[in-house]
Amino acid sequence: MVAVEKAPGAREGHRRAVSVDLSILIPLYNEEPNVAPLHAELSVVLASMPVSCEILAVDDGSTDGTFEVLRRIQASDPAVRVIRFTRNFGQTAAMAAGFAHARGELIVTFDGDLQNDPRDVPRLLALARDYDVVCGWRKDRKDDFLTRYVPSVIANKLIGLVTGVRVHDAGCSLKIFRAAVVKPLKLEPGMHRYLPALASQLGGRVTEMVVNHRPRRFGRSKYGLSRTFRVLADLFTLRRQMRRAVDPATPQPRLYEIAEILE
Repeated sequence: MVAVEKAPGAREGHRRAVSVDLSILIPLYNEEPNVAPLHAELSVVLASMPVSCEILAVDDGSTDGTFEVLRRIQASDPAVRVIRFTRNFGQTAAMAAGFAHARGELIVTFDGDLQNDPRDVPRLLALARDYDVVCGWRKDRKDDFLTRYVPSVIANKLIGLVTGVRVHDAGCSLKIFRAAVVKPLKLEPGMHRYLPALASQLGGRVTEMVVNHRPRRFGRSKYGLSRTFRVLADLFTLRRQMRRAVDPATPQPRLYEIAEILE
């Protein structure tokens, strides 16, 4: 599992650790207006599913009221757990912390901006009976065509050529993983983009599924064209990074520092 550092005096809840069937992992950075509506939507969907579930939110150093909203929700919903970082460490760090603390045998990764649709979760779960990784494919993306869609298509083709794991939409956050193929990974910054390829090295069977993609209602996207250039740069070292992620000799990365855990 990924090494975890806690800040001096970091507080942690004392609820008994209970394993569950499904963890919903949500990295959040300055998503204050989206948190409560997302929790409400997810709660309705998860209550209809015949599995035990938890919602694990990772506040990646938000500077708005995201954490205070999470605190109120967690106090009233025993299915919600919250990890708060000391500062902003990035999405890979948030994913790594979530994988390390998730109690589910299956882990769904989910955006915090309301663009992913909670109603897709049961469909992902159904496919996960036969696969270890199921990737969402935003076939009808609600993003800018020239700055987001076209660069994404090019990047996905290149990632498939380099890694051998070909999916249409590696950048879609909505995925489901068997915990056994992501908990052992030693992630480096930026590697959340390549999780299906990394997990496939541990025997993970990968497939994809078309998912709903909704327009952003509140706030602004944290990503732009610059992320595509980062992916292109990564391709030169990606094979080496993939090997390092599963190599027992690779030192545990120090990706984040936890200020508080509510559970």
